[in-house]
Amino acid sequence: MHTRAMSRIISFSGDNEFLDSLDSMVEETGYKNRSMFLRDASFHFADISRGDLGNMEDDSETEGVMVIFYQHGVESKILDIRHSNSVEVSSFHHNCLTESHTCVDTLQIRGQVSSLRDIVSRLRSTNDVDRVSFVPAPIREAGCC
Repeated sequence: MHTRAMSRIISFSGDNEFLDSLDSMVEETGYKNRSMFLRDASFHFADISRGDLGNMEDDSETEGVMVIFYQHGVESKILDIRHSNSVEVSSFHHNCLTESHTCVDTLQIRGQVSSLRDIVSRLRSTNDVDRVSFVPAPIREAGCC
């Protein structure tokens, strides 16, 4: 006989206005029910609460995606990052955004928080770099990879 793990139930109360708003969000986002919506919203909130590089311990390891918007002439700085010994870049993509006349590079990157923080800081203070952001990957105990 095969037994299936039972879902654990959590509950909370909300007034009618909150529940109406919640039901609207569930429907608008295409979720089938409140439980799945609230589960994903909780994970999303936990990821946000985990914070950005500024809130992480210097010596901890993290991985995520770095996005750099810039004008031509900055490519050598980005090449330096890609070949740096302080971080590991496992994926890189360059594109020219014709509508905004801007280059954008995305790097799937991993390293110590202090190294990533330093890279972001140096890029932000570089002429012709318009915007730099780092999005940390969510942390899970198990999953697809």
